[in-house]
Amino acid sequence: MYLDNAATSYPKPEIVYEAVNHAMRQVGASPGRGGYRQSLEASRILFNAREEISALFSISDSSRIIFTHNATGALNLALHGSLFAGDHVITTSMEHNSLLRPLYALQKKGIDLTIVSSGSDGVVSVEDIRSALKPNTRMIAVAHVSNVCGAVQPVEEISKLSKSAGALFLLDAAQSAGHLPVSVDDLNIDFLAVPGHKGLLGPSGTGLLYVSPKISLMPVIQGGTGTNSTADEQPLVFPDGYEAGTHNLTGISGLQAGIAFIREVGLSVINEHEHSLLNRAELALKCIPGVVIYGPTNPLNRCSLLSFRAAGVDSALLAAELDHGFDIAVRAGLHCAPLAHQTLGTLPDGTLRISPGWFTTSEEIDFFSDAVVQCIFKIRKTL
Repeated sequence: MYLDNAATSYPKPEIVYEAVNHAMRQVGASPGRGGYRQSLEASRILFNAREEISALFSISDSSRIIFTHNATGALNLALHGSLFAGDHVITTSMEHNSLLRPLYALQKKGIDLTIVSSGSDGVVSVEDIRSALKPNTRMIAVAHVSNVCGAVQPVEEISKLSKSAGALFLLDAAQSAGHLPVSVDDLNIDFLAVPGHKGLLGPSGTGLLYVSPKISLMPVIQGGTGTNSTADEQPLVFPDGYEAGTHNLTGISGLQAGIAFIREVGLSVINEHEHSLLNRAELALKCIPGVVIYGPTNPLNRCSLLSFRAAGVDSALLAAELDHGFDIAVRAGLHCAPLAHQTLGTLPDGTLRISPGWFTTSEEIDFFSDAVVQCIFKIRKTL
């Protein structure tokens, strides 16, 4: 049983496998690198994928979508391509290392960084962000949903604050894309970083960065683009100038299919299904003595995952017992977000995280819950 969709969704819809197979077996060529039939078809796949993404995130100009290998690549491009010494950036203690580590690197190059601590439930206060504003605040960068406890941040209010302060708004949608509605227009998003392999149900090695038309972005990778070949410098043309080298066409083809599947099923239907599974798991886990669930107490303020610990039980050992004894795949540890665990009080061991997906059933959640009881009893018996 697979319950680690917050890391990588599995299984994928059948149309995703079919799209990958078609791109690899029937297309094969690189987009924008030739005038023959296969290369033109590859370019059509690339264009159609951008259009599918635009429809999901309410993006008016699909050329502002840059394909990356993951959300980490998207975040690095957004940060390194737009921030300079003297800029002030505000972020939160609930961020993933994919956002924090580039910011730490830029801090060494002269940017001013403020990390606003969230509450004990993982939700950051808009007023605390407001208090952190400075005259040179260039950007507010936040994750829509915590990958540790599922806390949904008040991004509507944060985006309004960012706009009123004249700062750029970067949204890391790694845990919300494919689960919650995200509109770049409604949220006044300047940068939207999204992985393809999580909630969007696409293959690994896919991701994207949306860049607002008002932003001048510097490329961080130079190389062949298939256009402007006589120029010595990387062309500042969207999206070609920011996608140097050969595209992951098979992955992007699968990503398009994954998004098409989501749009056909409906985000609200997917979200309702996942919430029902998480609520079912929470009710069962709360009946186990010593189990603590982290994040907002209101399930409506959580999304896509559930994080917990059992008193006296090492989370990594519990995950191993679930794997070896019941073939249940869950995630244990720090989830690449040490400051989040510091905020939640779960250092140094972290938590055990479950993240069901569209294909997870209520029967599987019941099986998981029973297995947790047995594993905890077994571990505590040996202590």
